[in-house]
Amino acid sequence: MTLTSDPRTPSTGGTAAPASDAPVAEQMAAVVTPLFGGALPVRLRAWDGSEAGPEGAPVVVVRDPAALRRLVFRPGELGLAQAYVTGEIDVEGDLLDGFRRVWRSVREHGASPRLGPATVAQGLRTAVRLGAVGRPPAPPASQARLRGRLHTVGRDRDAIAHHYDLSNDFYSLILDPHMAYSCAYFTSDADDYTLEDAQRDKLDLVARKVGLHEAGPGHRHLDIGCGWGSMSLHLAQEYGVQVVGVTIAAEQKAFIDARIAERGLADRVEIRLQDYREVADGPFDTITSIEMGEHVGARNYPVFAGGIHRLLRAGGRALVQQMSRTTRPGGGPFIEAFIAPDMHMRPVGETVDLFERAGLEVRDVHALREHYVRTVDAWYATFEDNWDRAVAMVGEEVARVWRLYLVGGALAFEEGRMGVDQILMVKPTPDGRSSLPPVRDF
Repeated sequence: MTLTSDPRTPSTGGTAAPASDAPVAEQMAAVVTPLFGGALPVRLRAWDGSEAGPEGAPVVVVRDPAALRRLVFRPGELGLAQAYVTGEIDVEGDLLDGFRRVWRSVREHGASPRLGPATVAQGLRTAVRLGAVGRPPAPPASQARLRGRLHTVGRDRDAIAHHYDLSNDFYSLILDPHMAYSCAYFTSDADDYTLEDAQRDKLDLVARKVGLHEAGPGHRHLDIGCGWGSMSLHLAQEYGVQVVGVTIAAEQKAFIDARIAERGLADRVEIRLQDYREVADGPFDTITSIEMGEHVGARNYPVFAGGIHRLLRAGGRALVQQMSRTTRPGGGPFIEAFIAPDMHMRPVGETVDLFERAGLEVRDVHALREHYVRTVDAWYATFEDNWDRAVAMVGEEVARVWRLYLVGGALAFEEGRMGVDQILMVKPTPDGRSSLPPVRDF
């Protein structure tokens, strides 16, 4: 989920600099107002107590001149994110409302909240006047620090560990009881219909799409990137299939193994601490991968798609649920630095092409973007309800990373800068049979 993924050309205009003895907030406002077509969508409060901007808007509080130093050395999304998670910048009021106002201003004024060269230069001059220059602040402790060549098995394990090994207890403060960390499927607007219900409906939707409601004895299913086991456990328990789930996050495997023992599913579910590239005991009758493909990387995606083709029996079905974005590839500076290092997203059409090049036949693409808005809204509400527990568990800096992540993600899906899709595929038999019914039964 990215925070500033608009493709338009940044505004490079400026305004006359205020006097050098003007209040700090007035000087900062002169730098950023042109980015929003001359109409600042938030109010600024500086460390000297001065304020500038519209009354009644969310207040962005710049508590420390170090925030300006970060923006000098890391202009744009990454510098702002670093300043926010360290507490050098804060927001009073509704953070999500503040983000909405920013993007509404972008749309209405045709501007961009990204920093152009002229704005950076003016910001640097302002920082000098305010005495906020100096050596660049160190990156926050919560920022990822990975080594090694991109998307090697070892680096991928480190990237996944950075995101998923915070602790199972931490994720339980956000997710539903299934521990499903992916877009749900909402089939009701009833007041008593919960996120847990919507996640269960997503699991059943996937099961129907790959035909598990008709699975026979001994049916083998592979769950690539099984997370905390929501899919693996549900398919074994409700559909009676034999499931192999693979993850490279040790915390997740320990969590699922405990649930397998609690539910008496040891004869139907095997969870492996294994990279998808290392799975060698196909063929499987069906394969699913729910929001794992984003972590594969652009260069390795043909390997991922080819692996599904290699491991799926002829006539078998596979379903991949994956996030997409059309504005630019990747995950965005904040996501890649703090949340999911090395993440890569692309337009869904490009992903479809990669699967077809691997020899799979794409039969259905189901867009679920609006469902992700509701999913993330539910996560955010639960997270805020558990804020004090989250801070006690992971510290305020990491908690602020997650607050920013959830708010930015909710708005990116809400406003269409990101999407999520279920891609249903088959591996046709040599004579072209697909095993799919002529009419959709899901």
